[in-house]
Amino acid sequence: MKSLKIGLAAALVFAGVAAAQADTKDAWLTTKAKIALLTTDGVSATAVNVDTVDGRMTIHGKVATAAEKAKAEQTVRQLDGVKDVKNLLQVVPEDQKKRVDAKDSDIKDHVEASLKAAKTMDDITVASVNKGIVLLSGKTASLGQKLLVIERVYTVAGVRGVSSEIETVENN
Repeated sequence: MKSLKIGLAAALVFAGVAAAQADTKDAWLTTKAKIALLTTDGVSATAVNVDTVDGRMTIHGKVATAAEKAKAEQTVRQLDGVKDVKNLLQVVPEDQKKRVDAKDSDIKDHVEASLKAAKTMDDITVASVNKGIVLLSGKTASLGQKLLVIERVYTVAGVRGVSSEIETVENN
């Protein structure tokens, strides 16, 4: 029994060393990829994030064009030690950048102003805004009215999504 425990302990130590080596190699690959992206013409690497697990890289963030997205992937893919690249970069043209980069406090102010301007949406409040996701609360007279509120909120610049705690109080 004692030798089994010692063997198990040794196996755990070696597994930990192997995991630490893999983590070190992944960190090295991530650093290498970031340097390559920062020094590649035509790639805005400051908006590109890189994650590596077991030599498999994921690049994510925002770029201005599809060509920039493809070039970032190509740059990372050709590095020694990279097994695969998952490209999750979002193409956000310059004319849409303001919508994507809006601050939550500004989004909240604009949504509240839009709801107030509608005049029929006085019972709806913005509970919170987190990374462009707007949480609405309050009451509407019908399911149709609830839909109108949510659709209206989606038209506000910077809104990435809407979550609703709106209650529908229909008269049956």
